[in-house]
Amino acid sequence: MPVIILPMHHDDIDAVANIHCQQFPGQHYSTQWVSCNLAAFPRIMMFVARDEKDDVIGYVQWSHKNGFRKATIIELEQIAVIKTWQGAGIGTKLIKGSLDSIKDFLDDSGSMLKAVMVSTRADNAAQGLYKKALGAQVIAVIKDLYSHDEVLMLAREL
Repeated sequence: MPVIILPMHHDDIDAVANIHCQQFPGQHYSTQWVSCNLAAFPRIMMFVARDEKDDVIGYVQWSHKNGFRKATIIELEQIAVIKTWQGAGIGTKLIKGSLDSIKDFLDDSGSMLKAVMVSTRADNAAQGLYKKALGAQVIAVIKDLYSHDEVLMLAREL
């Protein structure tokens, strides 16, 4: 089944907010969260995965961490795929496809990608995704940061 990765647009806000609400039930005000993050471009860059019916089936959100510099550090801040598509490689496609677009954007801006950071719960199975798609490795554990211990992962060889 063909899936395409595209930059998120204003018309995608409701679909992405619905996915956000479903996948992160502990977070609130999904529409406001998604709207303000989309409006923060290019500091925050958001992408969607669309299926063959043009439905949004996932999204990824990236953030510049060290300002707009020649050597930029980007954080994979959030990624989610609807349940019916989980396990089909959509997360990997979202990460790799959007990261290629970010590298092109940085290149056009006279910058380059130095590293990718990811922070996630220590018990989140998605760590495997971040290792597979980015080559990210755990570099630190922060005890009891949000609702659980948080790991900080870093990928440098991109």
